[in-house]
Amino acid sequence: MRLEDYWGIGPKTSERLTEALGTERAVEAIESADVRALVDAGLHRGRATRILRRANGESGMDVLATGDARSVYDDLLSLAADAALTAHAADRIRVLTPLLDRDAVEERLDRVVAARDAWAGLDEADREAVADAFAAYDEADGSDLAAVETAVALREAGLTDGPFADVGALDGDRLRDAADALADVRGSIDPAGGLDGDEIEIASGADDELDRLREQLSAARDLADSAFDVLESVRDGSLRDFEALEAATIDHVARETGVEPATVRSASPDEALDAADFVSGTLRDLVAELEAAVDEREAAVAADVRERLGENDSPDESGGDTTLARAATAVSDAAFLLSLGRFAAENGHVRPTLVDDGIAVRGARNPFLGGDVQPVSYGVGSHSLADEPGVASADAPPTGDRVSVLTGANSGGKTTLLETLCAVALLASMGLPVPAEAAEVGTFDRIVFHRRHASFNAGVLESTLKSVVPPLTADGRTLMLVDEFEAITEPGRAADLLNGLVTLTVDRGALGVYVTHLAEDLSPLPDAARIDGIFAEGLTNDLELRVDYQPRFGTIGKSTPEFIVSRLVANAGDRGVRAGFEHLAGAVGEEAVQRTLSDAEWAANDD
Repeated sequence: MRLEDYWGIGPKTSERLTEALGTERAVEAIESADVRALVDAGLHRGRATRILRRANGESGMDVLATGDARSVYDDLLSLAADAALTAHAADRIRVLTPLLDRDAVEERLDRVVAARDAWAGLDEADREAVADAFAAYDEADGSDLAAVETAVALREAGLTDGPFADVGALDGDRLRDAADALADVRGSIDPAGGLDGDEIEIASGADDELDRLREQLSAARDLADSAFDVLESVRDGSLRDFEALEAATIDHVARETGVEPATVRSASPDEALDAADFVSGTLRDLVAELEAAVDEREAAVAADVRERLGENDSPDESGGDTTLARAATAVSDAAFLLSLGRFAAENGHVRPTLVDDGIAVRGARNPFLGGDVQPVSYGVGSHSLADEPGVASADAPPTGDRVSVLTGANSGGKTTLLETLCAVALLASMGLPVPAEAAEVGTFDRIVFHRRHASFNAGVLESTLKSVVPPLTADGRTLMLVDEFEAITEPGRAADLLNGLVTLTVDRGALGVYVTHLAEDLSPLPDAARIDGIFAEGLTNDLELRVDYQPRFGTIGKSTPEFIVSRLVANAGDRGVRAGFEHLAGAVGEEAVQRTLSDAEWAANDD
């Protein structure tokens, strides 16, 4: 396959990848979603991520039918990547895409939920040990030794079955042998390519005999580089003949290098032109002999390393990979799954139930909000959350309605609820647990999430309709999550458009939640649609709006402007400004404003 056949790769990018990786390696990196390889080749991380998402899940990316849906998707994966235990695991998380195959979703849910439970089941010491092992693995840039040591740490923490069965299948004794062997090797070994004694360098301290030979070779080379100085050292007036000079040379070289005199003598030339020729010849031949001895010893130690690394293991079902290769793969996969499990465990995510038609949550939380967040229950379509033991029907959304029109107070959390439903649908589509006490989620071919826009002109109206209507009319299952149409055209026309969208949603068999302040202006809705409301309940003693974020089903929510005006009256420092706000209080209901101020004052005094 040509590189340019992949989405997002043009001639210049293709040339860059070919130059840095070669075509075959570049294709392999794309097919295996190897973000790091593309980044190392010079691509920006964001661009590499987008290329790999399309290459490995193009149909899944089509689920994200609007820019706002894509934004939620990006933000979710960023959150999950923040919980990653290694940089490579974070890269793998960032290229996850929605899955359209139900079996694939179930399979990933099985593995991630098992990883979540495994992480939650570790005690604090084991959690810290595993995190430290992965941190060392990352710091060593995924080196062979770090991979083996991390595999040992995972085994010691008991992560050896379920999604970590590949770790459990590793031979513990082999791993320890491999760790010892890798400590004897300088640099890194390609686990896929096996070992070659000519391609690895044995580290100092790995073998005493090799260290001794290397020291002798180094000393002999130093002497050979200064043969004239050696000659001067052994030549003096007491030497009566050439034979005495030979003996003095052999003694001097043996003393300086630590080589046995007999070995030095065997390296001496049988014939020499003169003293200088004898000294240089002796040193030259001694260096050659020691080089051969070092090579021979290195080969022997490398063979031992090969054995301890499992190079001679019997072939397995995967094609005969070495212990080192199996450890590297197992650790990489464990880092990915355990990172997703950690993300789910630390945020209280649960496994959603996959259903044919509907989305419903009980006790859901927006994943992007921190602090003390009020959980909400909501949904459209068919579900059985109200049938769970101990759950009152009032605590779960009605079942069967295809569309809801969500109304209520400003800053009442309506848009946040839409975003929560979008996040739940997307996480479930990727085979990941969701932020709720319970959830039932269908499979959607398209998710249309549209936030409100501040602009009010024909261009925004046209672009909005072009964004939300085509996905709704396409074949397949669509989830519509649309916020405040009245923000893009005049209220009367917005109500007409919203009526049309609700009717079209029902007619197309889609599911939808539409946020609006115009519920009372809508024509009678289809039987499969309902109106829900979020209510403000007053002001806190700090004059902050107090909202019950749980929608009330079948009820129109009120914007309750008297609460806002009450706060403005209470906070006004200027007498004239206060008088202006009091005039508005009369317009919205002075009695209600006074009652709100009295309640807030009573609450403050009570505290």
